[in-house]
Amino acid sequence: MGSDRLQHQRYELKYRVNEEKALRIRDFVRCHLEIDEYSALEPALSYPTLSLYLDSVGLDTYWHTINGNRNRFKLRLRYYDDQPDTPVFFEIKRRENNVILKERGGVRKNAVRWLLAGHMPERKHLLNPNDNQALVAVQRFCHLLLQLNARPRMHVAYLREAYQSPNDNNVRLTIDRQVESEPNPTTRLIARSPRPHLVFGKTVILELKFTARYPKWFRDLVETFDCMQMGAAKFAEGIFTKGEDWVHRGCSTHPPENVLEEFLTAEKYPGLFEAAEALRV
Repeated sequence: MGSDRLQHQRYELKYRVNEEKALRIRDFVRCHLEIDEYSALEPALSYPTLSLYLDSVGLDTYWHTINGNRNRFKLRLRYYDDQPDTPVFFEIKRRENNVILKERGGVRKNAVRWLLAGHMPERKHLLNPNDNQALVAVQRFCHLLLQLNARPRMHVAYLREAYQSPNDNNVRLTIDRQVESEPNPTTRLIARSPRPHLVFGKTVILELKFTARYPKWFRDLVETFDCMQMGAAKFAEGIFTKGEDWVHRGCSTHPPENVLEEFLTAEKYPGLFEAAEALRV
């Protein structure tokens, strides 16, 4: 997503729906929003969205979510494929009471290992060396990283179908499918995990996002399709459903690179890209 379309401050409501309802909601939404430019490029209207979440040894940010702390943050790297020359975004996602605040800066992938090792960012590490806002965001990310002594913990991936306002970024709606997670203690930005956990099963995650007034048609959507608001934090839910030991075991050893390569290239491990083919409409 381009930085001009990023909702830096917003309200965010989440719902869990089945696939049949998600397709009916798609038809409803098209009367109000346009398909996101990246979704529009995909035959199935869904593009892979990949994240590497960082946390402390004690999983502090996870526990802040589970305990429902009103003021909390997450650290993640957001990217969209495993190609070496495509961007990765260092993101801080904060919750302050009911408001979601996001800061992010685009970074070159060849700088990721350097920055996660504790080095401070320089302009040469950025996608755009002249982007002062991005530099400040990455600096804050690295400060929190050191403060928390955070390391890579979890790879989360899903297929996102997104819709947005045609003239501004005040309203956005996303439909996320095939949410997968697996412990990943490395700095490698992989496209798929070798043995992912399907966090929500076949359930689809609907997110309504708005920056100002709650749109009336959002209310109409929720009432028409009988949607019940509930939590759906992908990072936290993945750990909660499998247990902390799953994360600690997965992060306790660093897999040999050649073994990891075998996992990543093995066709017997279907992942998001196969799921995208199955969603073709």
